[in-house]
Amino acid sequence: MHLNSNGVRRWLAAILICSMLAACQHPSAPLLHDAYIWQRQWNPAVTSALTQSADAIRVWRVLAAQTDARGQLQPVTIDRTALAATHRPVVLVIRIDGQLPQWDADALLAQTLALRNAWSGVPLAGIEIDHDCGTARLPAYADFLARLKRALGTTPLSITALPAWLASDQLEDVTGQVDEVVLQVHAVQSPRAGLFDPALARSWIDRFAARAGKPFRVALPTYGSRVAWDDNGRVVAIESETPLLAGGTEASELVAAPAEVAKLLAGLRDDPPKGLAGIVWFRLPTTQDARAWSLPTWRAVMAGAPLKATLAVFFQPGAVAGAADIVLRNDGEVDARLPSRIDLPAACSIADGVNGYALGQQGGRPFLRRERDGWLRAHYQRAIGWARCGDASAQPTMEP
Repeated sequence: MHLNSNGVRRWLAAILICSMLAACQHPSAPLLHDAYIWQRQWNPAVTSALTQSADAIRVWRVLAAQTDARGQLQPVTIDRTALAATHRPVVLVIRIDGQLPQWDADALLAQTLALRNAWSGVPLAGIEIDHDCGTARLPAYADFLARLKRALGTTPLSITALPAWLASDQLEDVTGQVDEVVLQVHAVQSPRAGLFDPALARSWIDRFAARAGKPFRVALPTYGSRVAWDDNGRVVAIESETPLLAGGTEASELVAAPAEVAKLLAGLRDDPPKGLAGIVWFRLPTTQDARAWSLPTWRAVMAGAPLKATLAVFFQPGAVAGAADIVLRNDGEVDARLPSRIDLPAACSIADGVNGYALGQQGGRPFLRRERDGWLRAHYQRAIGWARCGDASAQPTMEP
């Protein structure tokens, strides 16, 4: 093939355009994952979860201290040996209660520096401040962060941020004082609005990306919570990783469903907003954390793997003659959301529900309805009721 000079130029231009298009279509880099270790008791379940998760995690963000009612930092006892064994760096998180009417900035600065200076045994990747203050207090918060950043010197400083701050023109003053921001998109509304909404979370993320002006990460949930209200509609307890002996005339289980979180994560991978540096998971799941996902489910969501659950419901012989237990079993590799309804055979004359299910009747036929949302972990089973049925061959059926 012979090309004149004009032809050569056109040929080179075509190659350049194709190269540029190919570059634009190249898959984006995989998102990096951090995890919050928010447990205040470092038991064997926490240590085991660290060991099983370290290969998927970039940095541990460890609750190191939190303010008490007087605004003084109270340190959390951390198992540094267990952290060191994972060969991952650590960001020390300091939680300043957003409801404190006031706090001594000088004392908190000194206590934070002392905490940083006493750290040893594991590489320190930075200090993070978790302070869920109202927008009216953002100017004072920005001043505190500016002082802390100067005092920390070369130690990176990050903060958590709330979507509510998007309504303030002081947002940039706050984010401008730190090296990195973690935007929280779970448990940021009234509990009656739920724990997590993927569409709303994406809207917040895009709006934040337009204003952040620096790298940021997104905090996503791996847990559920039980919220209790009193007769006046006031929240009296939020129960999550720590069981509480709380009353209340009304209670609801709030769930961050793995499939919903995975949907948002897939969108962030396919169309990442400007400045998105990665994901921070709240919180590290353990086998003792009944309201957290299982570790296999968490890893599947992180990897973008299919979330196919295999849930079955059946009768099995009960402890009382003539009665059968109604059992849910998850034979899949990921957690399954509890079905909303279990229909019982018409031949079941007497029945009742347990463990979050209650008996109902429709058209003269009994069924169990889900009273509390939640999930059944992979390879687990749960008794949800019992029944006496005249037809031994009939089996219950379920609705999603």
